[in-house]
Amino acid sequence: MLRIHCTARDLETIRIAHGPDPLWEIVCSLCRLQDRDGRIAFGGWRREATRLIRRGGEARDAVRALCDLVPPRSPYFPDFLTPPPVRQADGVRAGIDRVLSTPRSRVRTEIGLLTVHAGAPAAADALARGECAALRRLGSSLLTYHELFVGPLWQRIETVVAADVAWRGGALATGGVRALLETFRPMISWQAPVMEVDYPVDRDLLLEGRGLLLMPSYFCWRRPVSLFDDSLLPVLVYPVDKTVVPDAPVAPGRLARLLGPTRAALLYETATRGSASTTALAGTVAVSVPSASQQLGVLREAGLVSSHRDGKYVLHSITPLGLRLLGNRAGAAAEEPS
Repeated sequence: MLRIHCTARDLETIRIAHGPDPLWEIVCSLCRLQDRDGRIAFGGWRREATRLIRRGGEARDAVRALCDLVPPRSPYFPDFLTPPPVRQADGVRAGIDRVLSTPRSRVRTEIGLLTVHAGAPAAADALARGECAALRRLGSSLLTYHELFVGPLWQRIETVVAADVAWRGGALATGGVRALLETFRPMISWQAPVMEVDYPVDRDLLLEGRGLLLMPSYFCWRRPVSLFDDSLLPVLVYPVDKTVVPDAPVAPGRLARLLGPTRAALLYETATRGSASTTALAGTVAVSVPSASQQLGVLREAGLVSSHRDGKYVLHSITPLGLRLLGNRAGAAAEEPS
């Protein structure tokens, strides 16, 4: 159990990252590659990853190098692998640059902790000494792994994360922090002033006014993950619901089915509202609930909206692909002051 102790200021500054973080997706996917958990959610991805690794070359080398730093079933991996993003729009290269700019004293300390928990990685001594060649190899391994194993799935990762953030953001907007925390049950429970988190080890984290960043992750599985070092910026990485967006890529024929006034209106209203129920959307565009449900199903099949059940309601949110189709005009309109 992880007990996160919050002050009043912490509750005011709890926030959700707007998108996935490339470095956290690398680390979490390395765990999924080795622990074989989530057969339905990750089975197809894992089979493709295994095929690439068996072909050898840079794919196999990158996996071997990174699995040394993120060993299977280990309670620890170095925190410097997942630095906080400076800007949410930063890509994987910017994240890797921050990894490689970690102070050498910190790298040495965290490699030492990894050695205690899981044995010394192959490049332990060279990394601990801050050797340029070892750091270059680490950077190259991170970039290669992302390009081959995470990047091909990135559009789906963004879509699923956007749907999750829209759902939880809607709860925050309508019911405050308590309603937001309720969306995380049973992973997280709120026993004021402590957030109790399902966690593999027993520990306490005192926020002490620093706030908490909730980081949605596609490859995180079943229970949240946090940094080992309590002095770092507090972050809680949590698994998003991966069932609301179809696995298949969007086909041109499906997009063609969107050419119609009702679906266009539903797509626009979903974008401007952020998250809305079938009944609410049906009333706004003046169609019956069954008709709205059918048309939203078409939008969902095309990957333009995602749906999430919240109690007796099904809430719909626009995806990044849907926003791009609208040219982001609806999203911008929703942010304009009235």
